[in-house]
This record gives sequence, structure tokens and C-alpha cells, in this order.
Amino acid sequence: MSLDFTLSDEHKLVQTSVGQMLDKFESRKAEFRQMAKDGKGFPEELWQEYAQAGLTGALIPEEYGGNNMGLLALMLGFETVCTRGFSPGLLLTICMDTCCIVKNGNDEQKERFLPKIADGSIKFCFAITEPNAGTNALQIETHARRDGDNYIINGQKTFISGADVADYMLLVVRTTTAKELKERGQPKAYGMSLFIVDTKSKGMEKTPISIPLSDELNQFQLFFDDMEVPAENLLGTENEGAVAMFNSLNPERILAAAICTGMAQSALTKAVDYAKERKVFKDTPIGAYQSIAHPLAEVKIDLDAARLMTQRAAWAYDTGVDPQTVGSYANMAKFLAAELAIKAVDHAIETHGGLGFAEETGLINQWSGARLFRTAPVSREMILNYVSEWNLGLPKSY
Repeated sequence: MSLDFTLSDEHKLVQTSVGQMLDKFESRKAEFRQMAKDGKGFPEELWQEYAQAGLTGALIPEEYGGNNMGLLALMLGFETVCTRGFSPGLLLTICMDTCCIVKNGNDEQKERFLPKIADGSIKFCFAITEPNAGTNALQIETHARRDGDNYIINGQKTFISGADVADYMLLVVRTTTAKELKERGQPKAYGMSLFIVDTKSKGMEKTPISIPLSDELNQFQLFFDDMEVPAENLLGTENEGAVAMFNSLNPERILAAAICTGMAQSALTKAVDYAKERKVFKDTPIGAYQSIAHPLAEVKIDLDAARLMTQRAAWAYDTGVDPQTVGSYANMAKFLAAELAIKAVDHAIETHGGLGFAEETGLINQWSGARLFRTAPVSREMILNYVSEWNLGLPKSY
């Protein structure tokens, strides 16, 4: 299969239409940042515009109310949102959850949730991380026990984005404990299950985690105390949730890369515009000085490389390239883009000098967000482990 691609007119139209949609909100970016900072959630008005632009339905088949325009079109939309200095909010997790429901849900679940995701009337978050199981998801301890027509869930999660805004969450638990696996000689990946959970369920407690990322969603610790979830909300087959979950990780990493390339473009544009106008010595703009120009030129080179890698990963996913190849592209794209975002924002701050630390430029907020993506949703070290093992054939180190 050829691995060459070009952006179609339809793909370019996504970039144009999303950009035009954002024009009406240009003067309200500071307001939206403050809403997140004050813990007042994500602006519903902007969310509905995302839905109208087709972003929430991009991975949903037309029979369930989506437009099925694909991951490449969606990542271009993500990049445009971030290039313009906006936050995609819950779009990253809701698209990841959508992939899970499309690929693993039964007909009733698809009919119940997908149309409402597509039209923006419900939002999803994703809950997997635990205090004792961060990068190693197979170590999670939150447990679900079958009790008649329900499952009883006990345990906790941490760093769950947007749990205050989402209507539902895709919750990853164990239905077979690690101890039971050891006794039975079963593999570690067995025994995980996925549930669609109402975020207002009785027995769930949400505790905010203070993280000064004003452009991002609020983070929460979640505690489950005999929380009941209907058995009909089990997504896929009991004990086989690991396969369903990992099917969604490639899109998540590709979209995270798109967020990073968008942030990098936003920072680069600010830096270049400022460097063309700012004068310090004589009548020469600072952009004429190589100490300013060359770092920005490097960012431009790296940006084009990261953007192409991200587009190729999304295209490969859409065209049915095997998951391992897509996984390699997705991990490489996320690695390149996350490192680039930090570099781009840092050079933009240097270009602005003291003004780079002023809230009005928005660069410090962008730096915090960019630095987050080096660690999440998958750390650079785990990506390097993946490439070492799967692309270079080196022995597994962990």
C-alpha cells in the first residue's frame, strides 16, 4: 500500500471553515481562559460551534448522526483551533471515547450515545490513571463486581480532565484483580473492562486538583464508593477491555500532536509579528538579528516536519494501515510535536523579552500547556521505549 498522501479540497475546507467559525470568538479568548481558571467549566457556546463545524461527529458514521470525515480532517480542525489560540476542551477525550464506542459498542450503545456526541448535546471524559498506576495502566486497582443487573465499583482515579464538564466518562476498571490473575496464571492485560458511567452517579466523589494551567480543563481525583453502574453500560466484553482501550490510543496521540503543532504555530506567529516591529538598537527591527531570526527559523523547519508526520499518521489511520504502523507514526508525531511546542513557545518568550511574561501575550499560559504535552497523554520516555522495541527491535526494558 502506498504511504503517500496530499490534503484534499475537503480537508482544506475544514481548516477554512473552523477558522471562520472562530473569528466571532476572537475577542473572547481571555474570557474563556478565565472561565477555566475560575473553575466555571468550558464555554458551552463555543462547544456548540465545534459541534456545528462537525468536529464532534468527525469519527462517527453517518447512520449515527456523524459526518465520518475522518481523523485527518479532525486533526486539521484541532490544529486550527490551537493555532488561533483557543483550547479544544474535551474534544480530545470525547474523540478517543468515540473511537471506543464505534469499534466496541453494541447497537444499542451506539444508538444511545453517538448521535448525542455528534450534535454536541453530551460530553465525555476518560478515566484510567490511578495514584499507584500512572504510566503502567495494567496496574490499576479500581474494581467492578457484578451484582445482578448492575456492577458495583470501588476505587479511585486521578488527573481526570473535565470531570466537572462531562456528562459521561469512559471508565477503565478491573473485573479480575491482579491477585486473581496471578493465581490463575492469566496475562496481566486480561481482566480489564470499560464502562460508560454517568458523571452524576451516586457513590462518585470528585475532588479538584490544583494545577495552574488556565487554558486547560480542570483536573480531578475521583473516588468510587459502591457506585452502581448498569450492566448494559459495559462497553465490549468483560475482562477484555485492554484491547478496546488500546484501539483508541493511536487517535489520542495523533490529536495531541495536532494540538501541539497548533500551539507551536500560534507562538511562532506571535514571535515573528513582534520581531518585525520591535526596534531596540537604531532603526532595525530585532527580527534582522540572527540571534532572534535563526531560532525562529529552526522552529519553522521543525514545525513543517512535525505537521507532516502528524498528517501522515492521521491519513494512515483513516486508510486502514495496520495498527502497529499507525502506532509508530502516532508516537513519533506526538514526540516531535510535543518537543516542538515547548521549543516554539520558549523562543517566542525570548523574542518578546520581558513582555513574554505578561499575561496579555498569552505565552506563559501556552508554555504551561506545551510542557504538559511532553508528559501527557503519554510521556516521551514511553514513546522512546515503543520506538526502541517496535521499530528498532531492541529488547524490552521494562
